[in-house]
Amino acid sequence: MSEPPLYYYVYYRIALDHADAAARAVRRILADVEKCTGIAGRRLRRGDDTFLWMETYEGVRDRAAFESALAAAVEESGLARCLAAGGTRTVERFVSGDA
Repeated sequence: MSEPPLYYYVYYRIALDHADAAARAVRRILADVEKCTGIAGRRLRRGDDTFLWMETYEGVRDRAAFESALAAAVEESGLARCLAAGGTRTVERFVSGDA
């Protein structure tokens, strides 16, 4: 029996003065991940906190390949320079409740 697909939720806080650069970096991450894996991610922001962002990726079947592609895309994007002081990207993985 195959493993159920994974749903990735990646959240982080960006620095106030780096919002434009962060948006460019995340667009690049999403494009690179989709090119490498075929998985189209989305960027969201918290409704009551403009600087708390989230990327979502659904239907991940090959965890190792996806995580490798995501890590490479993040590194290449320069997003780390746009995070709030002391900020990190938190990655959470879920499976469907029906799985």
